[in-house]
Amino acid sequence: MRQEEAEIVAIKAVEWLVGADERLLSRFFSTTGATADDFKRVAEDIDFMATVLEFILAQDETVLEFCEHADLPNDAPRLARGAMPGGNTPHWT
Repeated sequence: MRQEEAEIVAIKAVEWLVGADERLLSRFFSTTGATADDFKRVAEDIDFMATVLEFILAQDETVLEFCEHADLPNDAPRLARGAMPGGNTPHWT
């Protein structure tokens, strides 16, 4: 996946998260330290888009919910994150 395609997936992820139930959005805020104001600058902030994808990737259930909503294959968030800056860094946890 090219970075441009990855950014489209990430923007869809941000849109989905904003419209998600309050429990999920609250978990995002508490997990990432992000605030509602961070969503205002999403178009210019590739790091924030990557954070949203990483949040989604942290739980299989969230991946499945997002992909079903966005009509994307289940590996789209993983591929998108890998195509973005810092996405090829291995996670050893």
